[in-house]
Amino acid sequence: MKNIYLIVLFIAAHLSVYAQQQFSIKGKVHAVNGKAMSHVTLRIEGTEHIVITDKNGRYAFQNVPAGQYNLHISSLEIESKVLPLTVDKNQDDLHIHIDEKDGISIDEVTVQRKTVKKDIETSGFAVAVIETKEASLRNLTTNELLDRSVGIRVRQNGGEGSPIEYNLNGMSGSTIGIFLDGIEISTYGSSFNLNNIPPAMIERIEVYKGVLPSHLSGNYIGGAINVVMKKDASANNITAAISYGSFNTYRADIGGLYRNQKNGFTARASSFFNHSDNNYEMWGKFSKYTRPGGRLQRYYRVKRPNDKFETIGARFEVGYTDTKWADQFFVGYNVSDSYKEIPHGVTMTTPYFGRFNEYQAHVFTMNYSKKDLFINGLSLNVNAVHSLRNTYLQDTVSREYNWDYTPLILNESGAPVYVAYKPGKGQQGDAVISDIDRTISNVRSNLSYMLYAGHRLSFNHKFESSTRNDKDLLVPERSKWITNNDITTNILALNYEAETFNGRLRTNIFGKYGIYETLQRIPVSESNGQMQYTNNKSTRNNRGFGGTVSYEAIKNGNIIFSGEKSFIMPTERHIFGEPENNLLANPEILPELAINYNLGARYALSNQSKHTFSFYGNFFWRNGYDKIIQQTRTEPVLEGRENQVEDIQVTQFVNLSKTQSIGFEGEVNYIYANKLNAMVNFSKFNSLFKVKNDERGNPHSLYNFQIPNEPFFTINANVQYRLNNIIQKRSVTNVYYNMGYVAPFNTIWYESDWFTTPRQFSHDIGASYRLPSSKMVISVDAKNILNAEVYDNFGVQKPGRAFYIKLNYTINNFNN
Repeated sequence: MKNIYLIVLFIAAHLSVYAQQQFSIKGKVHAVNGKAMSHVTLRIEGTEHIVITDKNGRYAFQNVPAGQYNLHISSLEIESKVLPLTVDKNQDDLHIHIDEKDGISIDEVTVQRKTVKKDIETSGFAVAVIETKEASLRNLTTNELLDRSVGIRVRQNGGEGSPIEYNLNGMSGSTIGIFLDGIEISTYGSSFNLNNIPPAMIERIEVYKGVLPSHLSGNYIGGAINVVMKKDASANNITAAISYGSFNTYRADIGGLYRNQKNGFTARASSFFNHSDNNYEMWGKFSKYTRPGGRLQRYYRVKRPNDKFETIGARFEVGYTDTKWADQFFVGYNVSDSYKEIPHGVTMTTPYFGRFNEYQAHVFTMNYSKKDLFINGLSLNVNAVHSLRNTYLQDTVSREYNWDYTPLILNESGAPVYVAYKPGKGQQGDAVISDIDRTISNVRSNLSYMLYAGHRLSFNHKFESSTRNDKDLLVPERSKWITNNDITTNILALNYEAETFNGRLRTNIFGKYGIYETLQRIPVSESNGQMQYTNNKSTRNNRGFGGTVSYEAIKNGNIIFSGEKSFIMPTERHIFGEPENNLLANPEILPELAINYNLGARYALSNQSKHTFSFYGNFFWRNGYDKIIQQTRTEPVLEGRENQVEDIQVTQFVNLSKTQSIGFEGEVNYIYANKLNAMVNFSKFNSLFKVKNDERGNPHSLYNFQIPNEPFFTINANVQYRLNNIIQKRSVTNVYYNMGYVAPFNTIWYESDWFTTPRQFSHDIGASYRLPSSKMVISVDAKNILNAEVYDNFGVQKPGRAFYIKLNYTINNFNN
């Protein structure tokens, strides 16, 4: 707790008795023609003041301290914008005008544009915001959006539904937090993940690299991906989409919102269904065929079998919005189910047939938020989730097959002699039918107080409890001898945020303290059908601290710095493994310590000729101690024995005692007249093993080697162009092009032609057509149009050329 005490003393040293006059601001938001604009959200930056206009366009702020502010304005009908606001007296009739061209002004004041995206990206954190509005109209998954963003690599072992890891500039695995509205997405279960949630259900995606904001404090140091679901309750609506494409892939989603304008009662519901056979062709150097007698044929072309994926899910929420007692109060229920066939182990060396898993999750949620709780400036936000998850795994087929589903043949001549069945065996070792139940409770609370304008103190608490019970359904007697595991986590964090120099300097310092308890019930004997257990309880704690600074050195130009020193503890999947994802347990895995720094800048340039440029760059330096990564081969490759090294059926998380990553990422955006939008980004880093001597004091053979199985140089580029009034008046056509490049990287530690994932260069094109009514949008996408070889985690080949079509339909502002 020492670091937190120091932060409290630091804050106290910089605060003095502050008395300031407070004023009220009232007015109306209306169009140029005088029509009142209802359900427009107004927020005074740097304060907790936020209001929504009523049906007459009226709004009112109370007890606003004197000062210079930015007034944020947003609604469904306009793009989020910001206006300068001076508070030095009571304002009883301050009108805000919205003209037909989407311009906004306060009386005669000129508008400054500043979106929510920019507000977050200039907050001092190394963060990028991905907006999903256009992507939701196309046949793109959430993971595809992430994979095209600067510094992000989505590591997937194959097609739809395959296991996924996220890499943020060399940081991956446990160091990366994946959140859904600020709650770890793992709580919701494997069948409700980023690959399955349609972009149409998402408001935006926030990607933090390194230091995290207070509301995401937790067991993470490498960064986080926070998916913010749509919550706007200003207009009743229904949206639906359906798509079909290659490999018998089809997706459907539907969502709706209803709000009673009189009492604030609000109901939200959404659901999705995804299916894919994943039967795409494989032909690269990692695809091979076993000929009679055991001879191997490389570069074998075959359609990927036994890889069907199917998932269905729904989300229901009811509650109240914009009432006296709550800004938002919702209780909800999520249900999801999925089925996934498993075509191979970690690598593609050995095909599997008959191995599959099923996931199911029932999740109950509660969200409460209220600004100015009891007193002005005090805000409370609570997110609570309780989930019941189940994983079923079956693998009982013992015969060995080739990729074309023909049994392996032992002899090269004569009548074929097939490899015999192996009783008690499955495709990945011993036969198994297992059932894993997980019960997870996750509660995040944030209490903040606006000390005075631009200065806020917040206290955060995260509680998580996880219980896991494994059952062996094939040999039920063995289930009695399986260890039961409980993990409880409490993390406390204290943050002080300040905006000074008229908002140009934004700082955030924080400290956090975590307590982790593990309880294991280990069976030791059985007497008269009753098991006897030994209880092992361990408690660990750690501390972390850091801070961020953002300074607007010139207009629309920000310098951003962040730094952090923190630990992370191994999670359930690191300690106990995940058999359904080919992960072995590692009870001896150690906590990881990391020290990381980010120094970056953002600059936007626009002129009257409709040209807008924006630039982003970020340098990062990260030192890891006992870094947690997935294990890969460490032995050299001998000629003629490549098969022994590449055949990796399972892996586990292990520690690397010392690593260092240094790199840079950058992005350039260009917009012309809101019609042409072009972007290019890149990320380049080295992630090296930094142990000079081995346990015997001799020079370590892997010193300064690049950590394998990590793409360390990536480039993305895309162009979008809008055409109006094509075919029909008031219609909108958008055409798209996307390019992705990944430099070659090693799959194992030692360099070898066979274990170098080759250069990847893929191209996508697409188009969407919005009908004049704006209710219907039709889109087509062609992915990997040149049918390039594309690989991912451990050299697993991904789909080649594919085509998709999608229909979107929206009904807005319907009446009950």
